[in-house]
Amino acid sequence: MAGRDPRADILDNNPFSNIKPKIHRIHSSTSDDGTIHINIGGNSFSKKPKTNNDTSIWHFSDIEKSNLKLATGAFTLALGFMVVRGFGGISSLGFNTWIITLLLSMPLMLLAVGPAFLLHEIGHKIIAKKNGCWAEFRADPKGLQFGVVLAFLLGFLFMAPGAVMVAGLVTRRQNGHIAVAGPLTNLGLFIIGIPLWTLILGLSGAFDASDLPKLPTGANAYLSDGSIVWQSMLIDAGVWWLSANLILGLFNMIPLGPLDGAKVIDWSRAAFYTVFCIFLIPVIGMIVGFWGPKALLSSFVGLIF
Repeated sequence: MAGRDPRADILDNNPFSNIKPKIHRIHSSTSDDGTIHINIGGNSFSKKPKTNNDTSIWHFSDIEKSNLKLATGAFTLALGFMVVRGFGGISSLGFNTWIITLLLSMPLMLLAVGPAFLLHEIGHKIIAKKNGCWAEFRADPKGLQFGVVLAFLLGFLFMAPGAVMVAGLVTRRQNGHIAVAGPLTNLGLFIIGIPLWTLILGLSGAFDASDLPKLPTGANAYLSDGSIVWQSMLIDAGVWWLSANLILGLFNMIPLGPLDGAKVIDWSRAAFYTVFCIFLIPVIGMIVGFWGPKALLSSFVGLIF
């Protein structure tokens, strides 16, 4: 006669009390706070599950951080090439001035234009996660390469650095809210930028400097007689902050392809035309010379300081 299978002790008591079971009974229970209580052969222990913060609105995974760094770096390099008019700028500036201006303009553009790009994407992410979606930024390597090469060759910036990838079931209205969050972030940065840069330029006295040196291209020179012209750099930072947020907001509101405008107009034409015109009118005024960021900041500085 075969002996009793010791695995049966998990299901019922051993009828032969004098025989110690080889496999102990396992009892488990879960309390309201998620703690798991386990009892094995009279020995008990508890294990509280690790809290997962991945659903937090401000959570950024390691891969998302690396993608943001890659896109920001490439975007900054392309902006630097744009400032020096690309490879062709060497002929008018000379190689030494070209490379120095490039190196000085990159941190300047990161300060002035970086928030317009980064916070635009984070705006999408926050609203998407508020609507219960998974949302993370992913860079587009080909788009980054194309933008950097174009800026280097032609001194013109056109780049698709990437986008926030959203996964989840949302309504058309929620999708419109997620899309319009990016351009509205740029609008907020533009509005905040006026008093912010008025204060910075007013307290620093950047506009008090006279006869700031110019490059042969007509742009402000950032280095003169071996000294950094910080006034020109500070003024340009304020100018780029205002103009970049308007241009980026308008570009993303174009109702084509994967741009934000296509999703916004699919949700609400009234919302689309309202936001689109909010960006379009000042950009057109800036192009035709009706107003300019530098003149606007200078007038506010003169009025307050």
